[in-house]
Amino acid sequence: MGALNQSLVFLCLSILALNAVVSAHNITAILSEFPDYSDYNKYLTQTKLADEINSRTTVTVLVLNNGAFSALASKHPASVLKKVLSLHIVLDYFDAQKLHKLPDGSTLSTTLYQTTGNAPGNLGSINITDLKGGKVGFGSAAQGSKLDSTYTKTVKEIPYNISVLEISAPIIATGILTAPAPSASDVNITALLEKAGAKKFASLISSSGVIKTYESAAEKGLTIFAPNDEAFKAPGVPDLNKLTNAELVSLLLYHSLAGYTPKGSLKTTTASLTTLATNGAGKYDITVTTAGDSVTLHTGVDSSRVADTVLDSTPLVIFTVDNLLLPTELFGKSPSPAPTPEPVSSPSPTPVLAPAPVSEAPSPLAASPPAPPTETPGEAPADGPAAESANSKSANRAGHVEAPALLTALLTVSAAVVSAVVLS
Repeated sequence: MGALNQSLVFLCLSILALNAVVSAHNITAILSEFPDYSDYNKYLTQTKLADEINSRTTVTVLVLNNGAFSALASKHPASVLKKVLSLHIVLDYFDAQKLHKLPDGSTLSTTLYQTTGNAPGNLGSINITDLKGGKVGFGSAAQGSKLDSTYTKTVKEIPYNISVLEISAPIIATGILTAPAPSASDVNITALLEKAGAKKFASLISSSGVIKTYESAAEKGLTIFAPNDEAFKAPGVPDLNKLTNAELVSLLLYHSLAGYTPKGSLKTTTASLTTLATNGAGKYDITVTTAGDSVTLHTGVDSSRVADTVLDSTPLVIFTVDNLLLPTELFGKSPSPAPTPEPVSSPSPTPVLAPAPVSEAPSPLAASPPAPPTETPGEAPADGPAAESANSKSANRAGHVEAPALLTALLTVSAAVVSAVVLS
């Protein structure tokens, strides 16, 4: 019975793990079913906040219909709208029932804006208060703020994963509209890097001229991964003085992506990322893995954790990373010179089965016919990376991400274990 109990526990854990995967949400797919939120949905995508929402396991999104949102969007740039929208992404689950059963009738809840580091004090939190009579008010948590917005209706609930609630008016924290972030063209990249502890990297991009490439790319979208000063002192770091000018430029460009890719987008990335160093002769790409809120970049030679966000101002984002990113195109194992084969492993000449006619010169191809393969090469499985990628991107009308392969695997293994124990 002890073994049976262990098997049942395994089955339960498998189902819970499966539920965590299947219940993954897609806010873009959810809102696309409701034309009244098309403007709000568009800006969630443009500011990449949709990726941040999708990377959260528990979240409440307070949405505004087109009428309520258009007045705000027409007066402010995307960088300001991103801050406002971040204040409407609550890092907790609230449905209609919970709103009307708040402890003491009121609560303060943290929003995504608080995680940006740009919200002093409690400006990144909101006040949710049950006003009785069926009304629930929302406002900034800053002292003296009014509850200028009220709960209107529930748009979508996937307990206890994501809740989408419509509110009547935007929630505005003190100073969130009056201090817009500078445009990308006004940002002094090297000054920001020096202040963030990446002086060596700032010096290299300036002396090599890469800073000009960064500045011209920033207007359309740029992501920079700047190694901190300690990264250049780490054991095993190659001597950059031995690189040619062209190789140094490629290395520095390898630390950047064309396009705005904040941390939330990195956390939802499954495909390899193309860097500014990519050219016809080399891929120069990066892959990403995520563990909780931690993001790690992999080059094929080494890996590095994304440490801190220096700047996140659409369309420019700058991160510091713990290690220098070394591309395989520059630091991978060289295919030449080829290693000297050991005598015992050298292939023996193919025996000649029949002598060639004396009157004809033996052809090299005919003299040594290829031996038939001893093993048939395996075919790529039908559910390989391409199929897995397709599954990860599929979403049903409810905004769930489907995981049929994982469902089959977990249930099959769990059922087999339980059956084996019972029969024994």
